[in-house]
Amino acid sequence: MNIQLFSKKNTKPSIWSGGLTYEYMIDPKTANYADGDFSFRISSATIEEVPSEFTKFKGYHRYLVMLDNDLDVEVNKEKKVHEKYEIMEFNSDDEVTSFTKGTDFNWMVSEKVSDHKLEIANGNQNCNTEVVIVFSLDATVITIDEKPYHLEPHDALVIENQEKENVRLHFSNECLLGVLDF
Repeated sequence: MNIQLFSKKNTKPSIWSGGLTYEYMIDPKTANYADGDFSFRISSATIEEVPSEFTKFKGYHRYLVMLDNDLDVEVNKEKKVHEKYEIMEFNSDDEVTSFTKGTDFNWMVSEKVSDHKLEIANGNQNCNTEVVIVFSLDATVITIDEKPYHLEPHDALVIENQEKENVRLHFSNECLLGVLDF
């Protein structure tokens, strides 16, 4: 089992048409976001231009969570409002326009990946998937099999668990919890 902590303060921004994007992790590590050859990508972005067209990627499922306010969007010409921390799911090839400024969490998963889910978790969790992703919403202590990890707001922790061992997690505060099996 491999556990990696990705600090928000150590991520480098890249420019997208509506603001900045901060990549925490891309899998495999040799993948290139622009080439669209990844199985999944974890990032956070700022939405600074209104309206903003979200970047389209054919062949990806996308989870997006606003971290600082509600999200007013149009998905394929249908207006929707998502509350802060509400999980929005869509096909990355959809036409998505944001009418809200703010900061989001973004998890893109290839449609070739069979099993994935994102939820808000708190307290105790047991996971036995190949990849476990934790994204802190506030300062949080995450205990993994009795070892504590201290996360600042918007840090990410990724557990690569190829053997699919049962991993016991405890969250001191609410976090985003993503699980994935290839």
